[in-house]
Amino acid sequence: MAYQPMTARSRHEEHRAATPLELFFDLCFVVAVASAGRQLVHALVEGHPGSGITGYLFVFFGVWWAWMNFSWFASAYDVDDVPYRVATLVQIAGVLVYSAGVPQAFNDNDWTVAVIGYLIMRVALTAQWLRAAACEQGPARRTALTYAVGLVVCQLGWVALLAVPESSKRWLFLVMVLAELSVPVIAERGHQTQWHPHHIAERYGLFTIIVLGESIAAATVAVQSAVEEHEALGELLPVAGGGLLTVFAAWWIYFAAPVHERLRGNREAIPWGYGHYVIFASAAAIGAGIEVAVEHAVGKAHISATAAAAAMTVPTALYLATVWLLHSRHFKRGAVEQLLLPVSAAAVLACTFAGDAAVLATGLVTALTVATGVALAERSRRGDPRTADLHL
Repeated sequence: MAYQPMTARSRHEEHRAATPLELFFDLCFVVAVASAGRQLVHALVEGHPGSGITGYLFVFFGVWWAWMNFSWFASAYDVDDVPYRVATLVQIAGVLVYSAGVPQAFNDNDWTVAVIGYLIMRVALTAQWLRAAACEQGPARRTALTYAVGLVVCQLGWVALLAVPESSKRWLFLVMVLAELSVPVIAERGHQTQWHPHHIAERYGLFTIIVLGESIAAATVAVQSAVEEHEALGELLPVAGGGLLTVFAAWWIYFAAPVHERLRGNREAIPWGYGHYVIFASAAAIGAGIEVAVEHAVGKAHISATAAAAAMTVPTALYLATVWLLHSRHFKRGAVEQLLLPVSAAAVLACTFAGDAAVLATGLVTALTVATGVALAERSRRGDPRTADLHL
């Protein structure tokens, strides 16, 4: 339709699914994720883990937060008319500009281009909230206006951040992060927007798939380049095999629980949604860790075998622990089920000290975790009295 009023959609709408525009939006964000991952790899390979990890976390926040804000707004107000589509395409243009500024922000602490791209995304989203406010009444209108005002205030803060001394930027960045995170909490305090639980769960699941797919793509390119340049197939096969097993297991574990059943309101949804920053960032970092392992295997990384292994094992363990914390634990019964993912995360961390075999060991541990979970679920399904309290 050319135009229709932007009123809230029903939370109980049947067969609500992601739209082609949302899928296109997600795919364009892969550019920014890939750019952040490349910079992280370069920093780790050169032996600068402190600045590399800090820069990665800062850059990834802009990617994740812009995606998250769009997704929750779309869940409540996607009318799919011409103005809505145009505003979304503007946001996509903004993320591409943001991606272009990632190397400067990462390496030189110069956020100018990144902030410009971020502003483009946020101005378009502000216009969407103002449009929603114009079509709503009462508490829903106040909530939409609060979102719009909060977005404007935060964008003024990001612009001001460009003018502060270089030594203060990273600390003030944390202040702006807290300001951004507080906007939904304040705006939703008096009225909850009409986001759709199943749609939100699907959107987060789709982005998880995309991030894991980017990890596979980045690792594949790294292995291919290393084979062409060094012909070190024997050294690279364990890395490739272990990395693939790890990503496969990460996908399996994330989708083992029907998480939309827990998203009853903002009390559950906001911590769950915010916590996905760790899931998304660690999932993308797994691919970067595989690339670092490839570089080390062919002698191009200026770091120890333990440091190269940690680039893979730490984000994997963090991913497993966070997936358990956010939703897996709510669907498990009994000590064995509850301990499976935390113990697996600890075992993955122990793989750090396996040296050149760390990636393969990590893949085997995560694959064993999936196999154990499936076995426990099957025994529970069959009603085995010894495991009647287990539930996947």
